[in-house]
Amino acid sequence: MDARPQNTGVTEMATIGSFSYDAAKDTYKGRIVILKGTIPAMLVLNDKRTTEDAPLYRVKARNGAEIGAAWVKHRQEDNERYLSLKLDDPSFPAPIYANLVEVEGEPDFQLIWSRPNNG
Repeated sequence: MDARPQNTGVTEMATIGSFSYDAAKDTYKGRIVILKGTIPAMLVLNDKRTTEDAPLYRVKARNGAEIGAAWVKHRQEDNERYLSLKLDDPSFPAPIYANLVEVEGEPDFQLIWSRPNNG
């Protein structure tokens, strides 16, 4: 009998942060929690956006360093809006891809990271 996990195609997910939304400023403020520690961060409107393909938001650490970008996406099932983030920094071993979503029962938006289960 093979005891190794089987590839079910299921995606493993983890919450790696939470953000509150300020509608008056159209910004998100919160934190990203990774192994290297907690990063206070903000998503601010991208004032250099010139095309629809450019990110709508820039992700900035509390010290002002730009650590990523966010694009508006919509779920296929119900057209629900969410933000797709790409986070990167020289201290990261690889870019982090995550989605900022509303989760039922949670007061803030949750930053969900996922990695496909390749078995």
